Amino acid sequence: MAAKALKTSVFAWEGKDKKGAVVKGELNGQNPALVKAQLRKQGINPTKVRKKSASIFSAGKKIKPMDIALFTRQMATMMKAGVPLLQSFDIISEGFDNPNMRKLVDEIKQQVAAGNSFAASLRTKPQYFDELYCNLVESGEQAGALEGLLDRIATYKEKTESLKAKIKKAMNYPIAVIVVAIIVSSILLIKVVPQFQEVFDSFGAELPAFTLMVINISEGLQRWWYVFIIGAFLLGIIFKEAHKRSQKFRDSIDRMLLKMPVVGDIIYKSAIARFARTLSTTFAAGVPLVDALDSVAGATGNIVFKNATNKVKSDVSTGMQLNFSMRSTGVFPSMAIQMTAIGEESGSLDDMLSKVASYYEEEVDNMVDGLTSLMEPVIMAVLGVLVGGLIIAMYLPIFQLGNVV
Repeated sequence: MAAKALKTSVFAWEGKDKKGAVVKGELNGQNPALVKAQLRKQGINPTKVRKKSASIFSAGKKIKPMDIALFTRQMATMMKAGVPLLQSFDIISEGFDNPNMRKLVDEIKQQVAAGNSFAASLRTKPQYFDELYCNLVESGEQAGALEGLLDRIATYKEKTESLKAKIKKAMNYPIAVIVVAIIVSSILLIKVVPQFQEVFDSFGAELPAFTLMVINISEGLQRWWYVFIIGAFLLGIIFKEAHKRSQKFRDSIDRMLLKMPVVGDIIYKSAIARFARTLSTTFAAGVPLVDALDSVAGATGNIVFKNATNKVKSDVSTGMQLNFSMRSTGVFPSMAIQMTAIGEESGSLDDMLSKVASYYEEEVDNMVDGLTSLMEPVIMAVLGVLVGGLIIAMYLPIFQLGNVV
């Protein structure tokens, strides 16, 4: 086995060039002595070389899926340009601001330098590189077409993460409406309503039922506000734990989300897009269709489509055509089925599935933009009803007194 590669770090340096001008910058190296030697080769006389420490804010920065997508895209670019694999790691590592991402790339480089394959090195980091990712890289290495596979994986990761971001955006708007409505209503009930209540007490008159209801809610919120906060906090924890521990609970949530108005349609189309994109990428990589469907089942992101994909896999393994099996599930839309049938007949299944994925990704994009435009007036309307209702409740007694006078 090859000797273990030494760990590299980022060093900040200062020095003087051949003209005596002060220059500075950053350089990857194993130790200060080697960095100084590298600078002297470039005609720079180093005066200061120190290891760059991570800032307080960036030290704990998590590695996001988009970081992995960017890493994949850069690796694909480097490989296509003919840059050696180990040198590619150095160039890519230096370009990341996130120290944890630099550390991850450096650890993968050490594994490769020690004699492991690229795919085997990635498998040591399963929290960042899933089984599908590693299998595709391994297929590329075995076929001698790693740069092409990395390009496909990069496209797959970018499209998938972009789709996830759109879904989060679509889900965040209804949540934002609810949160803003709760905050505004709570402020009015706790701070504004009591002021009116003092004035009403001085009247000594009987208050309208609507006003009494609002005052009772206000008194309850003032007296038990901490109970509501603790209850909401506990409810959030219970939901999170149930979602983490109970597969049945997660499945119920998945089914419920698909039935929601507007948002359900977005989630449905995004699942179709993920199905098509994943199957297109794996099939194009030379993975047998049955094995590819095994990877697709976990990538759809919804139990309804996972079950449907598993049924398709079972049918295809017995000799049934993919498009016919998809139709028998009753889950996939007609357009996706017809495009799949054309792909199977013409021998260009991966290309047709890629077109299906692009179509539904664009559909999701348009629907999210439409939802965003729709939610802005909805937010205003909801807040208007809440605030207007509270104001009417507070002014009703004053209007009645005016009528009496």
